[in-house]
Amino acid sequence: MAAPQPADHDLDQELAEQRQAIDRIDQQLVALLSQRSKAVHAIGEAKTRRGLSIFVPHREQEVFQRVCSYNQGPLPDTALRAIWREIMSASIALEQPITICHFGKPGAFTHQAARLKFGDAVGYSSVEAITTVFHEVERGHADYGVVPIENSTDGGITDTIDAFLATTLQIVNELHLRIRHHLMARGQRADIRRIYSKNTVFGQCRTWLATNMPGVELVEVGSTTAAMERAVADAEGAAIGSAEGAGAFGLPVLAADIEDNPTNTTRFVVIARPDKAANPTDHDKTSIMFGVQDRPGALYECLIPFHQAGISLTRIESRPSRRQAWEYLFFIDVLGHRDEPQITSAMAELSKRTSTVQILGSYPRAERPLNG
Repeated sequence: MAAPQPADHDLDQELAEQRQAIDRIDQQLVALLSQRSKAVHAIGEAKTRRGLSIFVPHREQEVFQRVCSYNQGPLPDTALRAIWREIMSASIALEQPITICHFGKPGAFTHQAARLKFGDAVGYSSVEAITTVFHEVERGHADYGVVPIENSTDGGITDTIDAFLATTLQIVNELHLRIRHHLMARGQRADIRRIYSKNTVFGQCRTWLATNMPGVELVEVGSTTAAMERAVADAEGAAIGSAEGAGAFGLPVLAADIEDNPTNTTRFVVIARPDKAANPTDHDKTSIMFGVQDRPGALYECLIPFHQAGISLTRIESRPSRRQAWEYLFFIDVLGHRDEPQITSAMAELSKRTSTVQILGSYPRAERPLNG
């Protein structure tokens, strides 16, 4: 074997030196993380003595902002956020084990959003109905729940909105997830005779399906994970769902990003008991539900206090109250926290013009999708 050339020897030496430097830095990082964990443990004990919540949404926002303010590269802020997400997830588990209940099985979009939010160090439980998420949190079987509330293409999620009619749970955080749909199957694309997925997913991929899979039967099922289960058992079947789900079920992705709208995003909310409400962060949103009788100008009168206070509305949705005939409930999101004077004043005025009014929660606004 030929002897290494001088240039090769110099390169090997440089690599060895850099790897030794990395090893020293890793040792320092572990020592610093251990110090951080001791401080976290002390905070957890203090919170437990005072009966305070372990997951603090406004504190989480502050940590991310501070960490990114230190960043001078070359790591992008998104990478730092991902690293600190897992550090904070481990910290939460160190303070006190918590359970997150989410709608849908592992591999579903809600599970993906929950994991991106809370990390891998906490416990998760999955249920098959949105109302069950609310019940699990109400009964104390889970500390927090994660449910979808709105999609940028299809609008509000009816089951979630209806669940707020019969609960005292509060929204304590919101999450945005970019929805990427993938076609997956055991066999070849040419052999596909049936595609399984939710009706809303078919709607979001309508143009791609008509162009690329004409004549293939579309079979509606209750969830994307149920679709993947069917595709695993059907040699001529395929499913549309997430890349995470494809990996979980061992289904090869045959076509990626088949959604018609590349900005398709779902908004999820974290729900918890009222004692876990979030404090103001100066970058908040408040969700409100109120009821009015069906009469001319009723909604206009209810919105006047917000207009006069200069409060921005980011969402409004209506539906029959189901409590009494011809009463309608409106769900609105406004920018700001319930403790801010202008919102407190507007809510006082709103209560004079409605048959019922309820704040569903004030919480930090999501700045970007969790998955970019």
